[in-house]
Amino acid sequence: MAAAPHLRLGVNVDHVATVRNARGGEHPDPVRAAKIAIAAGADGITAHLREDRRHIRDTDMIRLKAEIGKPLNFEMAATPEMRAIALRTRPHASCLVPERRQELTTEGGLDAARQHDLLHPIVAELGAAGIRVSLFIDPDPRQIEAAARLRAPAVELHTGAWCGALAAARAAPAQAQWDRIRAAAELAARLGLEVHAGHGLDFASAEKIAALPQIVELNIGHFLIGEAIAIGLAETVKRMRSAMDRGRARVPA
Repeated sequence: MAAAPHLRLGVNVDHVATVRNARGGEHPDPVRAAKIAIAAGADGITAHLREDRRHIRDTDMIRLKAEIGKPLNFEMAATPEMRAIALRTRPHASCLVPERRQELTTEGGLDAARQHDLLHPIVAELGAAGIRVSLFIDPDPRQIEAAARLRAPAVELHTGAWCGALAAARAAPAQAQWDRIRAAAELAARLGLEVHAGHGLDFASAEKIAALPQIVELNIGHFLIGEAIAIGLAETVKRMRSAMDRGRARVPA
């Protein structure tokens, strides 16, 4: 059996911008945070430009694309405004996510099955511009099959329900959600999709999910920025990289 592919770590810097925006001004700088994360072992940077600009700003996306030395993953709603910004910015990747103005964070996966006609031209246009498109979806066979029909090259599995059950020490729901993630990763890989995962991951859950050989990228933000308050961002990224590497080492050769 071939060795599992390298597990990439994408660090989401949204909540560096959240802290900045709480008081205005330019400090702390999400671009500086992105550079620190890369120096500590991140393989790429993720940032979500929301319609309401509650954290990341348009100028942040421009600077991230221009100044960081690793791929930029542009999280975005499937709207004409965001499509136009992505085409101007030309990030390495764009992850299409659902977005509701009143939500605190992304609450679930994109309904790719119901939104084929909306998503298809965006996936096609971004892809034609050389941008790798992923769809942020729940670990549901119907959504994975829809992503394949849309010819999206990648999916990002929403791990929030699993992580929430783990945090609440609800063993049976956590196991059920884990089984969904594992089956979804296997199905997506069989259908030729690159498989990513994210939402709610911490050191322990990232280590566990790293043992799934089909998953090649984890995108993690809130936990890393929160932990950085105690131990610093560089140390937090290094510990996350170590946790992921421990999990990856458990994949059979």
